[in-house]
Amino acid sequence: MNTASAPETPQGNGLSRRTLGVPAITLMIIAASAPLTVVAGGVTTSFAVTESLGVPLGFLLIAAILTVFAVGYTAMGRYVTNAGAFYAYIAQGLGRPVGVGASLIALVSYNAMQIGVYGLFGFQLSMFLEAKFGFASPWWMWIVICIAIVGVLGVNRVDLSAKVLGVLVALEFLVVIVFDIVSLAVAPEGVTATTLNPAELFGPSLGIVLVFGVAAFMGFEGAAIYGEEAKDPKRTVPRATYAAVAIIGLFYAFSAWAFSVGLGPSNIVGASQASGPDLMFVFMSDHVSVIFVDIMNILFLTSLFASLQSFHNAVARYFFSLGREGVLPGWFAGTSKHGAPWAGSVAQTSIALVVTIGFAIHGATGGAAALGEVGFLYPVLTMFTWLTNTGAMGLVLLMAVIAAAVIGFFRRDRRGLGMWTTLVAPLVSGALLAWVFIMIIANFHVQMGQEAPTAATYVLPIIVLVAGIIGIVWGRALKRRNPAVYQQIGHGTEPGAYGTELVDVVTEQKL
Repeated sequence: MNTASAPETPQGNGLSRRTLGVPAITLMIIAASAPLTVVAGGVTTSFAVTESLGVPLGFLLIAAILTVFAVGYTAMGRYVTNAGAFYAYIAQGLGRPVGVGASLIALVSYNAMQIGVYGLFGFQLSMFLEAKFGFASPWWMWIVICIAIVGVLGVNRVDLSAKVLGVLVALEFLVVIVFDIVSLAVAPEGVTATTLNPAELFGPSLGIVLVFGVAAFMGFEGAAIYGEEAKDPKRTVPRATYAAVAIIGLFYAFSAWAFSVGLGPSNIVGASQASGPDLMFVFMSDHVSVIFVDIMNILFLTSLFASLQSFHNAVARYFFSLGREGVLPGWFAGTSKHGAPWAGSVAQTSIALVVTIGFAIHGATGGAAALGEVGFLYPVLTMFTWLTNTGAMGLVLLMAVIAAAVIGFFRRDRRGLGMWTTLVAPLVSGALLAWVFIMIIANFHVQMGQEAPTAATYVLPIIVLVAGIIGIVWGRALKRRNPAVYQQIGHGTEPGAYGTELVDVVTEQKL
């Protein structure tokens, strides 16, 4: 056999199998969305920028859209189990070149989300230590340390990461629930349903409310990434996906409503504009002990850490999937003795380190000074804001494309499923997600905190789109240059495919 066209044999024995159950995957999904961070930062930002009282209902509407999206998404997941998730779904639904394009968009988007959160983490930890202990330290130093810790967990057993994230998420929920109770007890204008009035949402600000709210759900689609490591992919992944959407949607909506009750509906917008993400902590400092507020600050940091670990795991598995199928160099398919994708983990760690160094150098050589009086917020206003919004934009685009891929996948063979699952649900959710994506592009400068568009407003979305175009071109090139690799694209875990127990290509090489 001519072995020149065959992918290289991966290092290791592949991902760990039948390791994760519904609770573990659900917790990792929720960890990516960072509940405490969303309530403290996302809710206040939404109220401040949109000036709409419909924020709580906005979370419920997004949850409804994503639930409809999940109908087709999870149905396709019963037949496609691949750590590349988006990449594999789109490759099998819309064609291999489009799948490769999607894979690069996913890599850019997940890396952007993860690295952006590092910016907020480094800033918050630096400020907390200075406020409590008078210890002044550069924000980037804490990011480098955190990158190392995340990287170590990333190359160990995935259930270890799940256990760590589970504890952190449980503590986040606990502290937010306490905040909700305090808010409802204070209620300066009474426990009112003003912010639950549909008229507050369905108005001119509807689009921008959804634009800011959808970022809070990013990571919910990640259940499919762990399909190969799930105890029962056909049941575990759908259940974890639906559970995550329901829990996130209801919890965020309730907490946003409680937030508005605690400040008073007439004050929530103005207070959010005045204090921003600090509003939650300022409010609690007036009603609970200093110790509890300090605990909240610490859990805010662990919330960010949990999100970092979750997104790191997702990126590592994308690298693994692409390396296994020959789209990227074969060494990316390397796994550790624990069944963790060590090569992908190291790659993500390296990217995060390089980008962090880049922002640190830029901030030290004039980037922070250019922000004037708010220069100390440099990592938040640039690294965090730029990258997380870029990542969210890319992931919303991919979800809209996946909805079309579901229709394409079931077009010739509905596999006994009904029209609602194979056509109507993906069509409706795809149209709505495409509309949200358009709204994100139209309001990207607002998300970036800019009064008017700047170069970054255009460059960052272009990077995401160019990554997709490069991927499509590369996919077509593989079809001409390496047909064996081309055939593996998006099919890496099917019987007889490279990387499974029935590795026909590798077996022939040995004979």
